[in-house]
Amino acid sequence: MEFRQPKNFIATPFKYHEQIELTIDDVTNLGMGLGRINNWVVMAPYVFIGEVVIVSIHKNLKNYSLGDLVKVVKPFPDRVEPKCPLFGICGGCQYQHIKYEKQLNLKRHQVFDVMRKLAGITFPINECLHGNRPYGYRSKITPHFQRSVPPIGFLKEGRRAIVDVEQCLIATEKINDKLSAVREDILRNKSSLKRGGTILLRDLGRRVETNPRAIVSQKIGNFNFHYQAGEFFQNNSYALPQLIDFVIRTAMGPKYLIDAYCGVGVFGIMAAKIFEKVLGIEISDVAINFANQNALDNKVNNIRFIAGTAERIFENAELVGNETSVIIDPPRTGCTETFLSQLLAFCPAKIVYVSCAPDTQARDLKFLGQKYFIEEIQPIDMFPQTRHIENVVVLKS
Repeated sequence: MEFRQPKNFIATPFKYHEQIELTIDDVTNLGMGLGRINNWVVMAPYVFIGEVVIVSIHKNLKNYSLGDLVKVVKPFPDRVEPKCPLFGICGGCQYQHIKYEKQLNLKRHQVFDVMRKLAGITFPINECLHGNRPYGYRSKITPHFQRSVPPIGFLKEGRRAIVDVEQCLIATEKINDKLSAVREDILRNKSSLKRGGTILLRDLGRRVETNPRAIVSQKIGNFNFHYQAGEFFQNNSYALPQLIDFVIRTAMGPKYLIDAYCGVGVFGIMAAKIFEKVLGIEISDVAINFANQNALDNKVNNIRFIAGTAERIFENAELVGNETSVIIDPPRTGCTETFLSQLLAFCPAKIVYVSCAPDTQARDLKFLGQKYFIEEIQPIDMFPQTRHIENVVVLKS
């Protein structure tokens, strides 16, 4: 079959859609299999270490080429049949072809690899914790649609087009039930749509919320937390207790606790009983209001929350650094150098760094390594079937 070559395609070292046989040496933290042809790196999705595959090249870059998986010539022994018929088309999952136990091993290996390559860290990585729920775990999804519906769903792998998704197997059963009704409503009214949009489906246990501005509540253990439905809140309630228990346990020791990037106060409120004083710091005034209300609702009296600017985050802490543990849980982009410099100046006895992006976490650890050494590295699989991994690093001065 002839393929029309894109105008900007670089024609070396492979032709457009040239098919090559490739042995996979590794899988990167982006979920891409990696092999070499004459010392030239070629990357392709949906493969595993040791497999021999046929790859069709679609892009040559400066140091490597990208290809699509055409055929698995020699599969690895634990390759499984993906449960979702859209796997490989929808961009939401990368690992459904891998037995779940192997996914956990792979993610542990990827954390080690990222730490070694980006920060020069070769510290042992703990076995990956998880919620024992490989499918049906996700309590929030946000499908998209354009004016010309259908499709209603998620972006294609490597493309801007939307894949029509009637059911999402990593979402909870309640979300899928609601998704069917929401899809029917959009399709019924598509003639009146003036633009596309994004749908919110958040499983709250008793019901599924679709209004992103609604004030909702969620129970974690004996605690109850209010927040705005469209804002960030961990969306795997099966693995979340594992994450929280590890963070709180490893933060123990010093008298005081600071929960930086505290959001609506989950870590600080749940840890308050084992510290004399707890301070939550957050740049969002809305989140601070929820955090204060959550502390009142949960009858936690030894915690206060302040809105801190990025430039003076610890200015009003009023706690002694060497008697304090600091939990940091920044966004995917990691911490700013300004924040890290202030953290080093405050010099807490212990830092527990929670991250959904081990690559930016590794970058920040390289900076913190000026004064701190690693005590423990613990991955938690909050996102089964996907390339994503939550990672916690415990640091001591």
